[in-house]
Amino acid sequence: MEQKTHTWYAVYTKPRWEKKVADALVRKQIETYCPINRVTHQWSDRKKIVEEPLFKSYVFVRIPEDKKTLVRETSGIVNFVYWLGKPASIPDHEVELIKRFLREYQDVQVERFPIQEDDLIRITAGPLMHQHGRVVEAGKNTVKAVLYSMGFSLIATVKTSDLMLVNNNAKEYSGAAKASVGNVI
Repeated sequence: MEQKTHTWYAVYTKPRWEKKVADALVRKQIETYCPINRVTHQWSDRKKIVEEPLFKSYVFVRIPEDKKTLVRETSGIVNFVYWLGKPASIPDHEVELIKRFLREYQDVQVERFPIQEDDLIRITAGPLMHQHGRVVEAGKNTVKAVLYSMGFSLIATVKTSDLMLVNNNAKEYSGAAKASVGNVI
């Protein structure tokens, strides 16, 4: 009998649904990993260690190709994280590195790679979702995007949280930029 290859994928969840999505996937008997970070919060009268997702709005699943629909149908999941038109696979050793890192450290911080001029980007949310472009000028909270469809230039403002860097080294990172958006080849 042929053994199915299981691959790690990242799925994008609704905001603050990471733990709920992970629980729902476990109930469906899908191997899931929601990296939990132990963070110390300081209030005026006390300190408390709180467990919160390391990657906001992301959960990892390890599935064979034929289980993608089952994952997509899970309440709270927006979609898979895509790279070059298909769900981005994550090497086992990278997931193991995250697990090992979180076992050994607490209060871990995730830093995003900065977006710079000439970086390729993809819009990850909103009405321009899935549009690609090239950064023409880095910004802080919003971007101006030029859409080149149908031979016209349309100017749009996009929230930086709705962008993902598509680097030449085949990795994606979220961030801020002023971008020229269109079909980049």
